[in-house]
Amino acid sequence: MEISKAELASAAAVTGSQTQDLMGAEVLIKALQAEGTKYIWGYPGGAVLYIYDALYKQDTIQHVLVRHEQAAVHAADGYARATGDVGVALVTSGPGLTNAVTGIATAYMDSIPMVIISGQVPTPAIGLDAFQECDTVGITRPIVKHNFLVKDAKDIALTMKKAFHIARSGRPGPVVVDIPKDVSFKKTPYAGYPDKVEMRSYNPVRKGHGGQIRKALQLLLNAKRPYIYTGGGVLLGNATHELRTLVDMLGYPVTNTLMGLGAYPASDRKFLGMLGMHGTIEANNAMQNCDVLLAVGARFDDRVIGNPKHFAQNERKIIHIDIDPSSISKRVKVDVPIVGDVKDVLTELISMIRESSTKPDAGALADWWKTIEAWRSRDCLKYDRGNTEVIKPQYVVETLWNMTKDTETYITSDVGQHQMWAAQYYRFDEPRRWVNSGGLGTMGVGIPYAMGIKLAKPEAEVFTITGEGSVQMCIQELSTCLQYNTPIKICSLNNRYLGMVRQWQEIEYSGRYSHSYMDALPNFVKLAEAYGHVGMLIERPQDVEPALREARKLKDRTVFMDFRTDPTENVFPMVQAGKGITEMLLGSEDL
Repeated sequence: MEISKAELASAAAVTGSQTQDLMGAEVLIKALQAEGTKYIWGYPGGAVLYIYDALYKQDTIQHVLVRHEQAAVHAADGYARATGDVGVALVTSGPGLTNAVTGIATAYMDSIPMVIISGQVPTPAIGLDAFQECDTVGITRPIVKHNFLVKDAKDIALTMKKAFHIARSGRPGPVVVDIPKDVSFKKTPYAGYPDKVEMRSYNPVRKGHGGQIRKALQLLLNAKRPYIYTGGGVLLGNATHELRTLVDMLGYPVTNTLMGLGAYPASDRKFLGMLGMHGTIEANNAMQNCDVLLAVGARFDDRVIGNPKHFAQNERKIIHIDIDPSSISKRVKVDVPIVGDVKDVLTELISMIRESSTKPDAGALADWWKTIEAWRSRDCLKYDRGNTEVIKPQYVVETLWNMTKDTETYITSDVGQHQMWAAQYYRFDEPRRWVNSGGLGTMGVGIPYAMGIKLAKPEAEVFTITGEGSVQMCIQELSTCLQYNTPIKICSLNNRYLGMVRQWQEIEYSGRYSHSYMDALPNFVKLAEAYGHVGMLIERPQDVEPALREARKLKDRTVFMDFRTDPTENVFPMVQAGKGITEMLLGSEDL
């Protein structure tokens, strides 16, 4: 559904002659229309019924009724990650909001632009323990970029303008707007949606400091062992073109974090693979042994650099570009901090490189590449590809990649071993095609993410790579898939264990598998069929490819593929907690 020009003009009208008295809920809908909102994921309840009534009276915004509020926020989140637009979710007060908290925290940790509208009890009842009351502002304060409690209907339009502005600008993030029931009911003069907003206390820097960029330029061009390390900020900042231009101009090695995959093509030789806890030998060793490190839109988190003391043992110069000044020198001291929008900063840096008479040291760079190729020759992602007895989970992901690599395909995942195998073996060449929960590590996101993406990209193929543990956390959303015709494909790598928990228990807890085995799993084929979808059970390696081909042919159906995989398989390489990123376990022989 597209909003017509006439409807947009009506929603955003600003002339005094067009002032009309509207209920707060109607103003809210006008604000969403003016922001170009196409979809809202939500679940009704008493405190938001006036808002739902206003939704009923319009036909430009499609509401998607989920089966749990957590999934509403995850679906809006997936939509935002795939499109770059602000995702919108709507929940009621009390348990509606508390059910949404996990989704909000997930989006906050990964800096995803979202606006979550929550209902609240009537203003006179706030603080009196009313039915379905909770302190929304207090509960969400640590997990949002900002939140608002709207106490007067006349403030709704400006508050929504601020909410969208805050959500999408600077370092993106979720914003909660809490609207009491009486505020959504009361009428207020509406003269149109504001065309701009000024917030004295919120002015994120976009342009990087020219002097700092020149310092970075000199370090980069004089480096003997340079390395470019990029994170999710490159994708969020729509700076993949600039990153690719920079890497190709310099010929330097590059790595992506889990959240940054697709920023640089995985098929390019200059890409060393993902780095960090389950990164490649070449990516981690280059990180530790480089002499100049350019970090772009990444935050040196614990899963990337391991033990900070170990990381600091090797002397190197670090350049850090980030929109958020609080992320710079937070865990690792940097030499050249550059606060600014990554797209703008990289554009300026590229321009300076083109104008500079200094060129990279070709001889030193060739020697550095020889060292990297020696690390890469160890093939740390090898596994038993010839096994004909049991399905190796890596094989499922690799087969899927081979089938879909030349198509517009989006991959979502839940959290655990399957997530790491997806990151390692599906080689992402394009941005925003890989959608997972990196910071919070939330199980259950896979299906809701995929639902949100499929609505945004109906012609694309959307696969969820999950496990039998994660998938059950939001499996009721299979009902939503049917109602709203979002035919996604679900690849469950079913090893009958909470795989990553089991792996840690094997390595760190002497094989004491405490409550990590799934003893009473449902029949996923029948379960999928009960929800109106297609279910497949795949138990032999030779059936993996035919099953995937058959599922892809069923373009208009959601297909649940239950792959029975090797329960003993572990994710390698692996860096144990407290170790440095070069202290990797490469396989079971290292245990």
